Amino acid sequence: MSLLAKGLLLGALQLALAAGVGAKFLYDRAHYPRVWVETAPFDPDLPIRGRYVSLTVLVDAERAPVTRPRPPQQPEMFFGDLEVRDGRLVAVEAPEGRHWVASRRRGDLDQWQLAEPVAYFIPEHVDDPSIRPPGETLWVEVTVPPTGAPRPIRLGVMRGTELSPLSLR
Repeated sequence: MSLLAKGLLLGALQLALAAGVGAKFLYDRAHYPRVWVETAPFDPDLPIRGRYVSLTVLVDAERAPVTRPRPPQQPEMFFGDLEVRDGRLVAVEAPEGRHWVASRRRGDLDQWQLAEPVAYFIPEHVDDPSIRPPGETLWVEVTVPPTGAPRPIRLGVMRGTELSPLSLR
């Protein structure tokens, strides 16, 4: 086999791998539930990975009541699976769950969040979408596959009770 043939074969293999990943994501978007969830963004730029926003996904939690005392500053955690119910992302406690869910103090409220953040990559010329003025919160539309973390699709901003998708072009 000549060098040209080997190079073309390698290029075709790489193209097939990339197309397979893209096809899987398109299939997931078409067949698995999608939902808008509130986020707690942080760390918008890491030079080795490019420009992105790390998003901590806030969820509702369904779990057994806690009977053991814990120190006030220590977050409570449990394993859970994710479900979409009535347009909300819900973490359901399950001993064999796929996700760590942790409590989080936000102002006067206790909220639940996925312990593993998701990354949303943004173009270099766009202002950081995680910096929001008072009265606005950043939301993300995600696909919720049966295994693995939620996959971000697009960002949006909640102003009052109105959710508007962001255009990051």
